[in-house]
Amino acid sequence: MIEQIAYYSTLGLEMGLAVAVGVGIGYYLDKWLGTRPWFLIIFLFFGIVAGFRSLYRALKRMERENRGG
Repeated sequence: MIEQIAYYSTLGLEMGLAVAVGVGIGYYLDKWLGTRPWFLIIFLFFGIVAGFRSLYRALKRMERENRGG
């Protein structure tokens, strides 16, 4: 029970970190290549997708656990 609470309580942090990493990569690529703001926008989108993918996988896991037990 405690393991499940710990796992699901980290989802917000995981989603935020995925977006932050995407923004960071995009920002530094734009700075390095002088293509502002294109890589920032692209990697922001990738970070958002990665965050929602993580959320989707967690919801599927929760659904599987509820169905099985």
